[in-house]
Amino acid sequence: MAFALLDQIRSIFEGDPGVRKVADDPVLSAELLMLFRMILADGTVSESEMAAFRRICREAFGIPEASIDSVIEYLNDFGYETNSSQAIAQFRDLDVERRKLLARHMAEIAKADSQLAGTEMQLLRRTLDLLDISPADVVKPES
Repeated sequence: MAFALLDQIRSIFEGDPGVRKVADDPVLSAELLMLFRMILADGTVSESEMAAFRRICREAFGIPEASIDSVIEYLNDFGYETNSSQAIAQFRDLDVERRKLLARHMAEIAKADSQLAGTEMQLLRRTLDLLDISPADVVKPES
């Protein structure tokens, strides 16, 4: 209990640890921004897409569940200053596996509501082109 209180006090002075993690990592910020844009690509935000986003945040990036709403708020503020091309530019110099991971996460969110809208496919196709990733790389299981 004392540790939880100390964490709360530190969070007040230092900010949310999940938001700090995202803010301190431009590549992570760019990836989460692209994932969030995929959620919005079809014009509706479904519960299943948000659940997939939250799970990716937790499992792939180690963002605590308690921080995810604050991270979304940060991305909302940050997103107005960054377009998709600028976000993708963060990935061009990364290794191919990291780029494939972004594409797989985007596809996972697009499929989460069991409907692939044309706008979701366009965003994914454009992202794959910019990242120089084959569509086959998105459907292949990770090795």
